[in-house]
Amino acid sequence: MSDNILEVTDANFQSEVLDSDVPVIVDFWAAWCGPCRMVGPIVEEIAQDQAGKVKVAKLNVDENRETATKYGIMSIPTILLFEKGSIAKQVVGAMPKSALIQELGLA
Repeated sequence: MSDNILEVTDANFQSEVLDSDVPVIVDFWAAWCGPCRMVGPIVEEIAQDQAGKVKVAKLNVDENRETATKYGIMSIPTILLFEKGSIAKQVVGAMPKSALIQELGLA
């Protein structure tokens, strides 16, 4: 995982994501998920491109079921953009970098 990406868990989700002063992109994923592996490098590129503007995090849904359940994650990959502790944008499924940036409002 890239230095620009934070691994979040059920234990630190509140402090790292909900209490963050900057917007946070959270990639909900699992190791067995093929589309998640396709999106992973795109998320890493976004983390590098947006360094200092947004925080980028990944949450493994198999290891952190409480948070995944709380946010109703039914399909992965799901990417949520949090601003001031609330979901601002939601993207479900794999897509090209340009489409993901547009969907998240980062363009």
